[in-house]
Amino acid sequence: MALEFVNGNHNDAEQPGEEPARGQKPNPEKEEKALEEQNPDLFQISVKLPHKPYQIQVTVSTQEQVQDLRNSIVEFPNTFQYSCFHLEYNGSRVNDFVELSEVKELVPGAEMQLVEDPYTEKEARMHMIRVRDLIGAAGDRVDTLHGISAGLSLHDSVVPPEMFNPPLQNGKRSVTTSTEDPHALSDYDFNAPASIQTILPQTKDSPPKTVKSICVSAWNPPPHYLRQKGHLLYLQLTTNEGEQFQITSHISGFFVNKSSNSKFDPYPRPQPKSASAHSLLALIEKLSLSFQTSFSSLQEYNNRKDPLANFQITNTIPANPWLVPAAESSLLAHQSDLTRTQETYLMSGIENAETLRDWNEEFQSTRELPKETIQDRVFRERITSKLFADYTDAAARGAVMVARGEVAPLNPTENRDAQIFVYNNVFFSYGADGVGTFTSEGGDDAARVAVGKDVTGIRVVNQLDIDGLFTPGTVVVDYLGKRLVGQSIVPGIFKQREPGENQIDYGGVEGRDVVAENEVFVPVFSKLSKHLRVKKHDVWDKEGKKHTLEGSVETKGLLGTDGRKYVLDLYRLSPLDITWIEEYWSDVSSTDVKPLETNYPHRMTILRPELIETYWRSKMGEFVKAELERRRNSANGAENVDSKNPADTNGNAESKVIINGDTQGHDETGLTTTGEKAESTGEKVETNGLQERVDISDFNLAFNPDVFCGQAPQTDEEKEELVRDEKEVRSICDFLRQNVISELVHDLREGEVGFPMDGHSLARLLHKRGINIRYLGKLATLAKEQSSRLEALNALSVQEMIARSFKHIANHYMKGLPAVFISSCLAHLLNCLLGADFNQAPKAYLDEELQAYYTNADWSFRDVDVQTLRAKVQAEVHLRYRYTLDQDWADNLKHIQLLREIALKLGLQITAKDYRFSASSMPPTNASTNGGTNGVNYHTNGVSSRKKKKNGDHELASQSSESLSLSSSTTFSPDDIVNIIPVVKNACPKSILAEEALEAGKMSMMQNQKEIGQELLLESLSLHEQIYGVLHPEVARMYHQLSMLYYQLDEKIAAVELARKAVYVSERTLGVDSNETILSYLNLGLFEHGNGNTKIALIYMKHALELWKIIYGSRHPDSITTINNAAVMLQTLKHYHDSRIWFETSLAICEEVSGRQSVNTATLCFQLAQALALDQEAKAAVNCMRDAYSIFLSKLGPDDRNTKESESWLEQLTQNAVSIAKHAKDVQARKLRRVQFTPGISLGTRPQPQVGQSSTGTALGGDPRELNRIDSRSVDELLRFIEGGGETSKRSPAKKRSSRGNPKRRGGLLGNAV
Repeated sequence: MALEFVNGNHNDAEQPGEEPARGQKPNPEKEEKALEEQNPDLFQISVKLPHKPYQIQVTVSTQEQVQDLRNSIVEFPNTFQYSCFHLEYNGSRVNDFVELSEVKELVPGAEMQLVEDPYTEKEARMHMIRVRDLIGAAGDRVDTLHGISAGLSLHDSVVPPEMFNPPLQNGKRSVTTSTEDPHALSDYDFNAPASIQTILPQTKDSPPKTVKSICVSAWNPPPHYLRQKGHLLYLQLTTNEGEQFQITSHISGFFVNKSSNSKFDPYPRPQPKSASAHSLLALIEKLSLSFQTSFSSLQEYNNRKDPLANFQITNTIPANPWLVPAAESSLLAHQSDLTRTQETYLMSGIENAETLRDWNEEFQSTRELPKETIQDRVFRERITSKLFADYTDAAARGAVMVARGEVAPLNPTENRDAQIFVYNNVFFSYGADGVGTFTSEGGDDAARVAVGKDVTGIRVVNQLDIDGLFTPGTVVVDYLGKRLVGQSIVPGIFKQREPGENQIDYGGVEGRDVVAENEVFVPVFSKLSKHLRVKKHDVWDKEGKKHTLEGSVETKGLLGTDGRKYVLDLYRLSPLDITWIEEYWSDVSSTDVKPLETNYPHRMTILRPELIETYWRSKMGEFVKAELERRRNSANGAENVDSKNPADTNGNAESKVIINGDTQGHDETGLTTTGEKAESTGEKVETNGLQERVDISDFNLAFNPDVFCGQAPQTDEEKEELVRDEKEVRSICDFLRQNVISELVHDLREGEVGFPMDGHSLARLLHKRGINIRYLGKLATLAKEQSSRLEALNALSVQEMIARSFKHIANHYMKGLPAVFISSCLAHLLNCLLGADFNQAPKAYLDEELQAYYTNADWSFRDVDVQTLRAKVQAEVHLRYRYTLDQDWADNLKHIQLLREIALKLGLQITAKDYRFSASSMPPTNASTNGGTNGVNYHTNGVSSRKKKKNGDHELASQSSESLSLSSSTTFSPDDIVNIIPVVKNACPKSILAEEALEAGKMSMMQNQKEIGQELLLESLSLHEQIYGVLHPEVARMYHQLSMLYYQLDEKIAAVELARKAVYVSERTLGVDSNETILSYLNLGLFEHGNGNTKIALIYMKHALELWKIIYGSRHPDSITTINNAAVMLQTLKHYHDSRIWFETSLAICEEVSGRQSVNTATLCFQLAQALALDQEAKAAVNCMRDAYSIFLSKLGPDDRNTKESESWLEQLTQNAVSIAKHAKDVQARKLRRVQFTPGISLGTRPQPQVGQSSTGTALGGDPRELNRIDSRSVDELLRFIEGGGETSKRSPAKKRSSRGNPKRRGGLLGNAV
């Protein structure tokens, strides 16, 4: 199966990891043979059925469980009816939970038998739910956790289905390339405002109706005497013909009974009106003549979309769009469905006990599963991923109920912040300082941060997977201004201890006053501290007694009553950022107290684990370099060893260090990190083919996380040790400010990494580098001081600070409000921030009748006005980020982008309509373009205004919402806040096994071991899909990475299929407008172009650009790459004028970002000159090429290849221009063919790197020497190419493939014309 995909036989039904079509009926012998040749673990078996079609063929793997085979069977269209059955082989029942390889005598081609089982009440209920979903009888569900349009995918509405109808020719879809044909980018307006219609689903036809209704009957549940006879449920069915049937669910199946709405008689009807079947689906088919036809139509309707767009998301929380259709839209029509109220009963039973799970026991039992073999690890990680998903779902639902006041507290006499709750076996508490634990650290603000750090710390520990150390399931939920923590109940945590016993067995019991020690925790805490670079150190309790701990005093160990060792309170795994504290924080008891309004809100300024690791690697690199240098100096004439590690991308590593011979991952210095097996013993150093032993036992770098936390050493030796620990912490704080942040700014300025698009991608980039969000202000300041390229970084950082500050302000006002008034509060605050230009004095709307019911609520948000809110935002930005906003900051807001950031941070779902943000603004219309002015006036023909293309239903909805907006006195109304969803953080670890396979595959590719590398990459893909399920963010990222690798390997068909899957999964799990979704669309467009489907590619490019406008706006630094790619695609279609306009726009943005005299600008001038020549603008082409030559000459010198080739092109273009001038009349009459030039081959396209990903090389490597080359072909060769003569240049293969290299600079974008 996997090899078929690689070789281009990419039938969607045969993709690895896709469930829907794992079996095919035709020619089993031929398929068996092919499968065995490709993968010995795959084979086919037959399954004999009791009903039509009586037999099916299923492709299975020896590593799968019988349960996986069952799941495959019930998904086949011909076997939908089966749900309660077991499988038999050779007359013996097969256990559902064993692997197929363990089934005795099971061989390829074997025949298993499906045997229908008697129903239980639970199975009957599950069968009822399944049938309702299958036949489309389930109405819309209102979910407390999943918002409106959760898991939405727009891909199938972006590209019209008819675009995929042309037949395949040589593996490619045939497309026309006539210059007369329109294309997706015709008259595209770069400066038009963002259209919210881009992220809204299109109105779709209603699905065919198979039955009028099917629900649980009013006679349900069966009385006791009928339960004794096997009656399970009573159902009521109304067919499309209008007939009503009362149905009995019996242990033997389903039958029509003699009951009516007024008479109870649940026994079978007599002949000829009797009807029965083992499956409810088969029974309905017997009762309704139109059912089979309508059910087939429903299946065809569902199959219009890709299966990935329809599959239910089970292993992660689906993405919830922040903009949703208006409440009156047909997309949100609320349907009448009686069974919707019965679904809780159908899923959980009468006692509602089936959903209660012992979460803690499940977590710890899963952790104790064996992990010796690959199969063990796959099973263990798969169960772990599913368990975390289930727990996150349950905890988030419970947190929502707690926040809305629907769960009674266990301690109702305490104040609200100190109250605790238990719901669905999950323990809930508020992320606030309810009992005064964090009084000296910052109170509620410190408690809120500690809770967030705790879930991060638990995720780190879960990822380390240390044997014998256990963590509780933990989820943090932000909802309605409140932060709640949901934890699995650790056995013994509520146990009443004997007098004199501590509640905690290891670490601080009551803050730092009482410290407990227990030897049983030392081994596991020692392993944990080793991985986290935590030093074994001394702490002192309130009586001055010394205790030696392996971790922070705040990290606690609890010996559960189940005998397991639990680690709790992992919010301080690393030291404090003492530099920040000393600058911006002072203790209340301090004599030098800073003013409260300028004091940082809390003292929990903890350094990130990523920074600790980066600093450790840096120091390790220095140690290794020093050791090698010492050896060189003592070699007395020995041959010098080349210190450059060829695998090091930055060229600053002396060697590759292999710990215990196990290489796992390389960092900037070429050092490797290992997992639990890493020991500080002898180290093996490989240097330029030579091997040396470097003993790093003397290298010992670890940090004391309890320095600067009030520790009081008693002896001089202890004081000296503490001073040394403090010095090391100060050193890493300086490293953060002077090295890490500066390097990030440098990398972004030079285009070394992908540029962030929105607040989320910016935060991920900072965290990946080990930079805390509190340094946003410093980042914005540095960006402001740097070149114009970083203006975008400054604007993005400022926007993120404003959005986060608004979040804190809104949370403050929402915290004390009843849920019913939250939308009024948010609408008013948004009006004060974003709608001030439209209404300078907005008034909060409150329902006074409802208000009277809540006498203790906090209504202070009503007193907020525009000036008050702006002052609060300014103060909050300065307080939290130490950045002073410009005086006119409120006048320079990007309204749509800022609204999106706020909505995502608060979990808002807002009505999609044209909001009026200023009094002079009208609903956005299509503005005329400026033709992509580039500052050099090369463009002479102008561009017409963009065509107004809107879906009819969208236009009506837009007009309707527009009229509502115009009639309102404010920008936002409470009705615009349609829904609020919880924002969830969990502690789920990543799959170590899948990541190992991915890294091994990349490494093999870099070593030119293509076949092994592809096998490992496909193995990694299979592991990702098995462990996470297909619909998961990690799988989306895997698809994205793998598609880029296949594209670079020239496996273009495979690249397209994987890129399309990346789009589907990204949209549904990350968001239809997430930055990763945009990158997936851009690369899908690029790969479609490379596969010959340029028209489809342009549609994807346009959609990505429209999404880009929504999340950032226009003229993003990285959009230079995208616009250039689009220009090249237009040239492929021979739309030379449009292509030239896109090149001009790319040049204009490059001039803003890199400056007029940069090499990047010269590169784009070179490309634009070629485009102008193709567009019959000879004079402008000469001027543009002259500018390119001048810049190359001044920046690179006369001997550089770019300078020489641009000079050659300038001469040829000049000659051409002179020739044209001499034959002007003939040219105008089109009697003389003009010499034409094309950059069609030289201007290759390349994938867009992910945010924060290095662009200096690809996963397969890239030759930097190829980056600054331009087209070396002659005019005659280009002329022959444009006339259809093909590529005649005799360039070396390296030059032909140079377009696949990733350029170092973002402006020098596409191929070797840099």
